[in-house]
Amino acid sequence: MQILITHGTLARTRVLQFNRWQLGAALAVLVVVLTLLSGTVYHFVFVKAAREGWPVVSPLMRLVVRDEFAQRDRFLRENLDAMAQKVGEVQAKMIKLEAMGERVSGIVGIKPDELKQLAPKAAAGGPFVPFAPGSGLSMEQLTGALGSLDVEADQRTDLFTLVESRLLEKRLAELMIPNSRPVEGPIGSGFGFRSDPFSGRAALHTGLDFPAESGTRIFASAGGMVVLSEFHPDYGNMVTLDHGNGLVTRYAHSSRVLVKTGDLIKRGQAIAEVGTSGRSTGAHLHFEVLLDGVPQDPAKFLAGGEAASLLAAKPARARR
Repeated sequence: MQILITHGTLARTRVLQFNRWQLGAALAVLVVVLTLLSGTVYHFVFVKAAREGWPVVSPLMRLVVRDEFAQRDRFLRENLDAMAQKVGEVQAKMIKLEAMGERVSGIVGIKPDELKQLAPKAAAGGPFVPFAPGSGLSMEQLTGALGSLDVEADQRTDLFTLVESRLLEKRLAELMIPNSRPVEGPIGSGFGFRSDPFSGRAALHTGLDFPAESGTRIFASAGGMVVLSEFHPDYGNMVTLDHGNGLVTRYAHSSRVLVKTGDLIKRGQAIAEVGTSGRSTGAHLHFEVLLDGVPQDPAKFLAGGEAASLLAAKPARARR
């Protein structure tokens, strides 16, 4: 591209030549300049005209601004309606969780007084009205609703944490109840009166006998702590486990003891071996269960049917 420049005082004509890249750069610069110029005109002319109420420009600017505001309000309302729908769905889920929490807490034995401690401190009430699209809620109302849901979620979390704790307590209590057989095999003499094998007179047999070969492993019927591991003239080599809540198990006549006093024992852990030490006529395990020092029928614990009732009756027996 060529541009000829002539002037009356010049003796010759000047020629300016531009290639396509120079021309493109010039156009780009022109576009930038025009954009800046239009922005400046809009800010200093049209905005000023709208503020000062110029006759023609001011009504046009108000129409443009009003349309922009309407679009923005429409966009915000659509978002608020979507948020309201989500909040309503979360509210419905929280109500289901509340009902489920009350049922589960009743199952694990949480008292109503404990549930009241998790309830909101401030008084509240009124019907439940779920949020729905088109309900005309403001951002402040939605923010308040989300804050309430956050508080309720914390309360439900506390409730289920308490439920989990109670379930763990029950699980631990079950682990401490001697309801596992210490030796596999048939039961010989049961709990109750029988003819004493040495004297022939009627006498109370305070446990269960498990006939087995010498050296057969004896396993802890429940978790506990070894409180005695010694030789007794009548019981022979004896191990006594304390399971808490007044429950004690005794394993007698063993040939060898595998634990010592103070050891913590898990359910099913080998603690001794069958033998015929002490006052015994043959190889067997003599197994006892005592509650607050009173011998109980071990078969009731091994069967699992009456162990809970015996523990529940413990306070009444202690009062006698």
